[in-house]
Amino acid sequence: MSESLPVGLRDPVIRRAVTVPAVVAAAATLGWTSALWAPVAAATDLARSGTRFPRTRLLGFAWAWTSLESVGVVLAAALGALGRGDDGAAHYALQRWWASRLIDALRVVTSLRLEVEGLEKLRPGPVVMCARHTSLVDSLLPAWLLGQVGMRPRYVLKDDLLVDPCLDIVGHRIPNHFVDRTPDDLDTELDAIQALATGMGADDAAVIFPEGMVVTASRRSRAVARLAERDPERAARVGDLRVLAPVRPAGTAALLRGAPDADVVFVTHTGLEALQRVGDATRRLPLRAPVRVAIRRVARADVPAPERVAAWLDDEWSAADADLAAPARG
Repeated sequence: MSESLPVGLRDPVIRRAVTVPAVVAAAATLGWTSALWAPVAAATDLARSGTRFPRTRLLGFAWAWTSLESVGVVLAAALGALGRGDDGAAHYALQRWWASRLIDALRVVTSLRLEVEGLEKLRPGPVVMCARHTSLVDSLLPAWLLGQVGMRPRYVLKDDLLVDPCLDIVGHRIPNHFVDRTPDDLDTELDAIQALATGMGADDAAVIFPEGMVVTASRRSRAVARLAERDPERAARVGDLRVLAPVRPAGTAALLRGAPDADVVFVTHTGLEALQRVGDATRRLPLRAPVRVAIRRVARADVPAPERVAAWLDDEWSAADADLAAPARG
């Protein structure tokens, strides 16, 4: 399980003094040395992987990502220098641009193809979006999906993602909450999540990954085992999950308290499991099958009160799991 942000990087000045130069230096180095690493990686790929070129693709995406990070940081700095550090519209536009360009880079580098069913169900807001989490890549999906219909995401994210400097800087200028995974006061965290959803309008969506982690088979098994120790009744409900992991309902319930009129949108997908671990990419790139994204909306009238939402979420998540696992049985 991912840990919280290291103590030494919790101060934003110190953190950005480390992460911003590191990303800019990586982009510059990859750019300057591309004439060296590109042919070496391609030759290695031809010898070991045929014409799939997985190592070349990975290095190419590393160059694209660090370059986009660097540009994003520069543009955010420019907005700050122009006195527009609190201009939400400008920063949402920057977020949409950044997420879209990263998706474009993935299309080029990994042969990513997105097939989305139900995009029209995202509007109107306010909505609370519960999204599957199987790789770092799928944290981009909500921003990209919502950007397609002109909506603004408010993310609940792990604070260890603050090591991404563009996400760190821009993410603190628009509504988001970076969760401390080892808080001294859990109630304070839940209050902040509830506040995040307060005041949402027709163009707003609060986004949460209710599993609380990048899900792997081993993590799913450990989550069920821990749940069995604390709550055997819940463990019995979710013990048969094959693809998804048990949800952590407290964060979703807090968002629902903050947005009492919001519908709930479930976003699930298949195909990004191949990008779960960097080490697996040499075997799985390029992506051969399309990434299929399914969006389902539940009217607020059909959502129970926040204090009773745990069992409902378990049932909804189990149904989604059955749908995702069905192709494997077929």
